Amino acid sequence: MQDNRFIIITGLSGAGKTLAMKTLEDIGYFCVDNLPPVLIPKFAELCQQTAGRVNKLAIVVDLRGGDFFDDISDALAALDASDHKYEILFLDASDEVLIRRYKESRRRHPVSPGGGLLESIQNERVKLQELKSRATYLIDTTTLDSKKLRERILRNIAGTTTKERLQVTVISFGFKFGLPMDVDLVFDVRFLPNPYYVESLRALNGTDEAVAQYVLGEPHTKGFLEKVTALLNYSLPLYSAEGKSNLIIGIGCTGGRHRSVAIAEKLGDYLHHKGYPAHVEHRDIRQ
Repeated sequence: MQDNRFIIITGLSGAGKTLAMKTLEDIGYFCVDNLPPVLIPKFAELCQQTAGRVNKLAIVVDLRGGDFFDDISDALAALDASDHKYEILFLDASDEVLIRRYKESRRRHPVSPGGGLLESIQNERVKLQELKSRATYLIDTTTLDSKKLRERILRNIAGTTTKERLQVTVISFGFKFGLPMDVDLVFDVRFLPNPYYVESLRALNGTDEAVAQYVLGEPHTKGFLEKVTALLNYSLPLYSAEGKSNLIIGIGCTGGRHRSVAIAEKLGDYLHHKGYPAHVEHRDIRQ
């Protein structure tokens, strides 16, 4: 897939493939779990024909596919023949750790020849040996917890920075219509003078220049923004380091049309300037 990223996630059962898929999904990859290998070349071709709408693709391929997994060599050969560029992420772990993880999850191992769990893991290693030998990235998750594995994938494979990983949404709202259900942080700006009581501004909203100047020109607004941005500068990298991929910040005033809208727009501009992918929404601006 020219100019695209196409990652095949595979490896030992219990080594972290699901977390790897969710990690890539969080940063914009189109992910498919347990795709039969015979469909991989056709699927890559279909994604290439989306005119850039699907330019980051990740698929999980493993022995859950049963006999279909035997087609993996032919599928990779077909990708090579058609010049579809792909990378293989192989996740591994020690037998002891895999056994412990399976006992904790109480799940059935996908390779179960009728013997014990250790025998199943060893048989799986044999079947995956060819893929492991072709791996672009090999990560041993034996000593990695979820947070460290996620960080390793993002740093070594996705190549993203902390700021690029954390998607921030700033949403303005009116308290009289209730709090947004999904906000993580809420800031109340009802202490600022209300443009609603200025006749020339009442019919406007916080995206209008006159209202923005009125709200942002208030001396207390400057102090408020300095403190809020200082808090965000401190906390956003920590949220990202803990694995949070999406943060929603609520800015509330009485009706959600004037003060909260102007402040949300200003915060959105600030976050963009700092390098965060920030999106601004105004829930109650038309109320």
